[in-house]
Amino acid sequence: MTDPYRILGVSKDSSDAEIKKTYRSLAKKLHPDTNQGDQKVAEKFKEISAAYSLIGDKKKRAQYDNGEINADGAATGFAGGGSPFGGGSPFARGHSGGAGARSSKPFGGGAEFSPEDILSSMFGGGGQSTRAHAAGTGGGGMMRGKDKIYKVQIDLMDAVKGLKKKITLDNDKTFNVTIPKGVNNEQQIRLKGQGSAGRLGGASGDALIEIYINPHKFFKLDGNDIHLDLPITLKEAMLGAKVNVPTLTGKIALNIPKNTSSGKVVRLKDKGMQGTKSNDPAGHLYIKFMIMIPEETDKIFEELVKNINNDWEDAFATKIRNAF
Repeated sequence: MTDPYRILGVSKDSSDAEIKKTYRSLAKKLHPDTNQGDQKVAEKFKEISAAYSLIGDKKKRAQYDNGEINADGAATGFAGGGSPFGGGSPFARGHSGGAGARSSKPFGGGAEFSPEDILSSMFGGGGQSTRAHAAGTGGGGMMRGKDKIYKVQIDLMDAVKGLKKKITLDNDKTFNVTIPKGVNNEQQIRLKGQGSAGRLGGASGDALIEIYINPHKFFKLDGNDIHLDLPITLKEAMLGAKVNVPTLTGKIALNIPKNTSSGKVVRLKDKGMQGTKSNDPAGHLYIKFMIMIPEETDKIFEELVKNINNDWEDAFATKIRNAF
C-alpha cells in the first residue's frame, strides 16, 4: 500500500493532533453514509481509514517510522532503521525486538486502536456502520440507518427572531422543532435517531431539518449580511436629506449625502443578521441608493429639467461613458 503519510496528505513531522484533525476532515468528506452509491469514494474512505489506523496509533507509527513494519502493518524483519539484524533476530517472537511483533493482519485489525473512536462521534454513534464501511464489507453486517433530510421553508423575520415549528416526519412522529434565531440558508437541525432504521440491530439514522429562507420583499440575505435597495428622489440625491430606512430591528434615520449618485452603497455596521451563537459576530446592512424617476411626469417638471444649465453635468457624464 502507498505511504500512509502521503494518503492522508501529512508530513512525517506532523503532530498526532495534526494527523487526527486531517483524518477527521477527510473522513467527514468521504464517509459512505454521505456519498451513497459512490464506489470510488468508498474505496478512498477505506484507504484513509487504513492509513490512520497505522499512523494515528502512536505505537504503530513509531514502528513504521523505524522500519519495523511496512505500510500494510506487516513486520519487515528490520529494526532500528533498516539493519536486518539491528535489534535482535529477525525471527524473534517477542514484543521487545522491533521485528519480533510479527503479524499476519493488515494494520487497523488490532483491537487496541481504531478510527471508529473518532468517526462514531462524527456520525451519530454509528460505529458498527463505520466498521463495515472501513473494512469494505458493505452491508453484510450491523449497519447504521441512513439520515433523512427534511427541507423546511421559513420567512426571513422568523429566521431573525427564531421560532418553534411543528414538523411531521415520514415515521408519522411530530416534533416541535426549535429553530434558533440567526439561522441561515441550508443550516441543519439534527433529530437524533429519527431517520431510517438500522440494519441487523444497527442504530437508526438521524432526521436532518434543513432550513431554507423565503425571499423577502425588500431585504436580500447574503450570509449574515443584508442588502437593501433604497429608492430616493432626484431632489434628495442632489440636495441631501434625512430619511427613515428599514432594518431587521426597526426603522432608523439615515442621512443621504448631498450629490449622491444612484448606485452608491453605504454600510450600517452590525445591522445585519445575528449568528446562532451569542458570540457570533453580526452581519452588516448594505444600503444602495437608487434614484427613482416617476414613469409619468408633468410638463412643469420637464420644463424645469430642460432649463437647468447642466453643461458641466453633460461633460462629466460624457467623460465617464467614454471611459467604458
